[in-house]
Amino acid sequence: MKYEIKGEPMPVVVCQLESGESLKCESGAMSWMSPNMQMETSGGGAGKMFGRLFSGESLFQNKYTAQGNGMIAFASSFPGSIRAVEIGPSCSVVVQKRAFLAAEEGVELSVFFQKKGMAGFFGGEGFVMQKLSGHGTAFLEIDGSVVEYELSAGQQIIVDTGNVAMIDDTCTLDVQQVKGVKNILFGGEGLFNTVITGPGKVLLQTMPISGFVNTIAGMLPSKGGN
Repeated sequence: MKYEIKGEPMPVVVCQLESGESLKCESGAMSWMSPNMQMETSGGGAGKMFGRLFSGESLFQNKYTAQGNGMIAFASSFPGSIRAVEIGPSCSVVVQKRAFLAAEEGVELSVFFQKKGMAGFFGGEGFVMQKLSGHGTAFLEIDGSVVEYELSAGQQIIVDTGNVAMIDDTCTLDVQQVKGVKNILFGGEGLFNTVITGPGKVLLQTMPISGFVNTIAGMLPSKGGN
């Protein structure tokens, strides 16, 4: 497979597949393709379907297989970036719930539960995230621009709610309560921050869709207003 990512701030990844090669994606993610791409929709079994439902994804996935050399494109649904990540036996990653865009057939998606309950309920992306394992190329959809850090063992970074896009599965997530009553009431940063501890790579997103929605909602007139 060959691919090209272009078109930011509304990017698209255009993939060129050789005959017999396949890509899988969430239901409805395909944007355009050549006529010789064969689509197959599957739930992957009750367990996987329940996991996708629990993580906020669609119940079904589509697999597109090239019948002869073919082309297929997947576009971002929100202004931001598309990042290609190589998944391998020693390189699994954990991503926010809506980050997965498409992947080669060898990449496995599973539900990732935070090991620490506090991180689950108060961390940036909630109790459930997604883990990508197996082998192959995966394409991630990231809100806004991408900022990348490589944390050494024990090194930490504190991240505001929603800005975590991806971490290596060698990293750990926890939460830290904002200290001070005035900071909590007037600081505008909420009650908790997410704490990421290395070693591993961290991808942060600059414009999480949750923050964008909250900003727009604050500008809308209240019900019954002029």
